Amino acid sequence: MKIVFLKIIILFCVVFNYSFANQENKKLAYIVSDMSIPFWKIMSKGIKAKADEFGYEVEFYSSNNLKKVELLNLVNALDKKVDGLIISPINSSSAVTLLELAKNANIPVVISDIGTDKGEYLSFISSDNKMGAYELGKILSKKMIELNWHKDGTVGIISIPQKRTNGKERTSGFLEALNEANIKSDGIYQQVDFSYEETYNYSKKLINEKPNLRAIWLQGSDKYKGALNAIKDSKKEGEILFICFDAEPEFLDLIPKGVLVGSAMQQPYLMGSKAVEVLNNYWNKKEVNKEYKLPILAISKDNIQENLPTIKINVLGIK
Repeated sequence: MKIVFLKIIILFCVVFNYSFANQENKKLAYIVSDMSIPFWKIMSKGIKAKADEFGYEVEFYSSNNLKKVELLNLVNALDKKVDGLIISPINSSSAVTLLELAKNANIPVVISDIGTDKGEYLSFISSDNKMGAYELGKILSKKMIELNWHKDGTVGIISIPQKRTNGKERTSGFLEALNEANIKSDGIYQQVDFSYEETYNYSKKLINEKPNLRAIWLQGSDKYKGALNAIKDSKKEGEILFICFDAEPEFLDLIPKGVLVGSAMQQPYLMGSKAVEVLNNYWNKKEVNKEYKLPILAISKDNIQENLPTIKINVLGIK
């Protein structure tokens, strides 16, 4: 009886060590549109932490928002015989080419944000952009009604590219909330290079061209100073509200102070972690859903304190 039990223990150890060794040998690549943007840096932290937990190697490839570089990054990753890919493509159309090449190499792909126009992939990790933007629109509508700016005041938008699936969803959800409050949007400029200068100039255009402008919505976060400085330089502080999507560490002070009315905060650290978890489940023959839609935190000064612990780790990647 003892011998049989000992054999079972030995067999278990062999199987466990083999499985763990296989996990240790797994190699991942994360191909991201532009690692200089904090959102993607935080997502990469989530990927790295979860990969370390499972014993996977992971390499990071920033495409600097250039499609040629993005394609070269994928080729380099495939040349290194990666076992799995996580991609945050430049846009939904460029994702199609990446997926086709990965399919030809028989490499499983998890898309973490942005989305794709078509193609085969293991799973799509996204944020509920439409609902998050809708809830943010409700926060802004409430503030404009409090100030009695809702009847004649309009809202200008500085958006991420509307070719992206997430861009379309953000705009749609936000406008739905404004329509419910009978608040009009007036003007939308799509970001191209995501620079401070671009954000500043678009904000100035909205201010100069839209006489009834009462709020600016930036569909991003890292160049928020461009919009705030444009409002200040136009001597419109206190006359034009400002809201964002996503978050920066400074928002933890700006929202309570009312400089920023609110922000719809995705959880990039959680998204990155989930992407690795999906690949791990796939390799271990566990259930994998085609899509995981993670919640977005619509934050204002009314609820920021209660959500602070979640914001610090899942939104900002601060441990």
